[in-house]
Amino acid sequence: MRFLILLLLALLFASCFPARPVPVSAPDTQTDPPPKHTFSESPPPIISRQASAPARATVLQIAGITFEGVSFDSRDHRLVVADQANGPGSQYADAASAARAHGGVAAVNAGFFTPEGAPLGLVGAAGKFSGAWNSASSLGSGAWYETPSGAMAIARREKLGRGGAAAMRELIQAGPLLVENGSDVRGLEGNKPSIRMMILWDGGTRWWIGRGTPCTLAELGRALAMGQPAGWPTRHALNLDGGRSSDLWISDSISSGPVLRRPPWNRPVRNFLVLVKR
Repeated sequence: MRFLILLLLALLFASCFPARPVPVSAPDTQTDPPPKHTFSESPPPIISRQASAPARATVLQIAGITFEGVSFDSRDHRLVVADQANGPGSQYADAASAARAHGGVAAVNAGFFTPEGAPLGLVGAAGKFSGAWNSASSLGSGAWYETPSGAMAIARREKLGRGGAAAMRELIQAGPLLVENGSDVRGLEGNKPSIRMMILWDGGTRWWIGRGTPCTLAELGRALAMGQPAGWPTRHALNLDGGRSSDLWISDSISSGPVLRRPPWNRPVRNFLVLVKR
């Protein structure tokens, strides 16, 4: 009897307190970090899909070189070659007259030529060719061209090839290449400062034509690779005929124009690159 009374008292006492919860281990939230993505080779360069920007005159100093020219988008403008079959000065006295004859808004002198006035390299204007493929001289180591579909590019001579060049609608063979794939080209001449003319390309639709104050080719290549004379990184740059051939004209229809940079002692040239609206 006493045992039953003690058992009932024990049960009554236990019911007055809540049961202690059984501790439960927290789930393991640590996981291995996500794997890093790796590439077996470098991914191709990304060409930005930036909005088209109006053509504008630019001037900027980089590493002591003043760059002056015109920046444009190839979706709105294109370059055409104004060549003179009868030699320098036979049709166009300067860049301004070449541009006006083609309805252009800007122009620069373009390819090299011999003392007799013949192109020093291949030249294509509206599918009509003059000169001959320059396979040896550094002054023909690159080319600017426009394909029959209207796309423009700069390429090394060996990459384009003689047959490829002959298929283009517009073409100027010149050189040397100053910047290739975003890096300055090694081995450029470093002892003869001169006024430089050039054409720059971002690898997409942005282009620039213009001049640089006296410098060597090596200095020019380094300045273009490290700076942005047109406001965007230069992926490819081609040297054009400079010195006493240098001639830059930008019309007042271009933002920050007009610009005229042609010393009176300059000589007539064989051909020009003229900027026209599409």
